[in-house]
Amino acid sequence: MDTRRSAVALAVLGALAGTAAAQSGAGTGPGQYPQRPIRMIILSTPASGPDIVGRLIGARLTDAWAQPVVMDHRPGASGIIGAEIVARSAPDGYTLTIATTQAAIVSVMYEKLNFDLVKDFAPISLMASTPFLLVVNPGIPVKTIADFVALAKSKPGELRYGSGGSGSPPHLSAELFNHMAGIDVQHVPYKGVTPALTDTIAGQVHMTISVVPAVLAHMRSGRVRALGITSAKRSEVVPEVPAIGETIPGFEYIGWYTLLAPARTPSAIINRLNGEVVSALKTSAVREKLADLGAEPIGSSVKEATDFIPAQMARLRELVRLSGARADR
Repeated sequence: MDTRRSAVALAVLGALAGTAAAQSGAGTGPGQYPQRPIRMIILSTPASGPDIVGRLIGARLTDAWAQPVVMDHRPGASGIIGAEIVARSAPDGYTLTIATTQAAIVSVMYEKLNFDLVKDFAPISLMASTPFLLVVNPGIPVKTIADFVALAKSKPGELRYGSGGSGSPPHLSAELFNHMAGIDVQHVPYKGVTPALTDTIAGQVHMTISVVPAVLAHMRSGRVRALGITSAKRSEVVPEVPAIGETIPGFEYIGWYTLLAPARTPSAIINRLNGEVVSALKTSAVREKLADLGAEPIGSSVKEATDFIPAQMARLRELVRLSGARADR
């Protein structure tokens, strides 16, 4: 009798354990995570960088797990609305988002938010980085970063640069350049980097810093001259353009894409997502499409992604202070 009772008790315990694992999504066997579609909250508009990266990774997850990954665009209020949705979502692996440099900038510029980018999210992987190109109007007599710095020092406060607006990555990267080069190039904010680039071509401003795809055709046609790239080393996308750090040691400013889940998502789910994302980023198809965005694949560990965001926020907080950027609401 005792033997039969023990066997029944063990069977019940085993069934309960299996049910709990399935509910938490912690397992990786049949019938466990994912059992339904995954929602990817995109904090920007369709056809933006995060949307393209989300679709690339989502397609790989769909192929691997036979569950669709659905893009849900929530670009309002600089992505704050979408980030709040993810922060309040159930920590079950069925709601994800892609944080970029802009999300970190928003987090350090706005004093009162209903979420904390570090405490309310669980990083999965740092997926890719995006350098920026510093370009000038070809009519100004400079061909290198050193030339531009010398010209700016000879005309303090007379040169102008355009950006996509106060607190945007082009603004903060240009202010970092100003600070580290010891120059005073005046900021002219625009409603987006495209009009800033248009006015650089027209000669209304002398310089702008832009994502690589937006400027590549203009650079190759001679409408602008690329002096340097903001990554620590030269990019495979435009290897002929030197890193700004080759002239100004230590200079680096990059954009980035990091996949996040709500905080308290089980580690088994986070690790499973990380493994699939890192695997996707090693494929030639994904790497080629990222190159079209001017992005370079990374595919970090969970720990590396977890350490990366607070370090970036500390750096961006200092850049916002240096730039004087203010939130627009």
